[in-house]
Amino acid sequence: MAERVIKQERAVRTRAALLRAAAEEFAESGYAGANVSSIADRAGLTLGALYFHFRNKGELARAIVLEQPETVMPPNPSVGLQHAVDITLTWAYQLVENPVLLAGARLVMEQEHFVQPSENSHQQWTRIISEDLREALSRGELRPDVEAEPLARLVVNACTGAQMHSQLETGRRDLPERVEEMWRCLLPGAAQPGVADRLEFGESRGRVV
Repeated sequence: MAERVIKQERAVRTRAALLRAAAEEFAESGYAGANVSSIADRAGLTLGALYFHFRNKGELARAIVLEQPETVMPPNPSVGLQHAVDITLTWAYQLVENPVLLAGARLVMEQEHFVQPSENSHQQWTRIISEDLREALSRGELRPDVEAEPLARLVVNACTGAQMHSQLETGRRDLPERVEEMWRCLLPGAAQPGVADRLEFGESRGRVV
């Protein structure tokens, strides 16, 4: 039993090392330019170890796209509308240095190569934000005529566009400010009166120490 646990733990560490190495490779070279041999070298592993966990480069890319939300953990507990804000701010602050998010941002433009429609990262983030917005509706934080899913799609689309322009203009250094700007434009039409005034923004809501 102990030997099995040790093997499982080793497999988890190996998979994590491969994902990080692949994320760095995809972030630097894109999907087409990434090389499985380079990924294995970055991870300090053999090609055999890579192929034991992932059948090909496409499967590695899918895993990175699907695991992005797990890397975005806001530093403060929150629910509803505040949690939706915190998720987007944490994503914005981490995108500058988190290899998984950096790879995801680049791969999102190449999704037709490796991601099925059901695995589309826009849909994935929309589901996450939708859950927060449905909770916000139940808490009376949003106007009753607001629909959670369309608003979530708008938030995700706006964040995607913001990161693209921020990358081109400032290397994403001003992305958190752009995300805050997005919320301040959306909230007057979506939130109940007074709710937006109680929401917290700023570095403390998104930067993980």
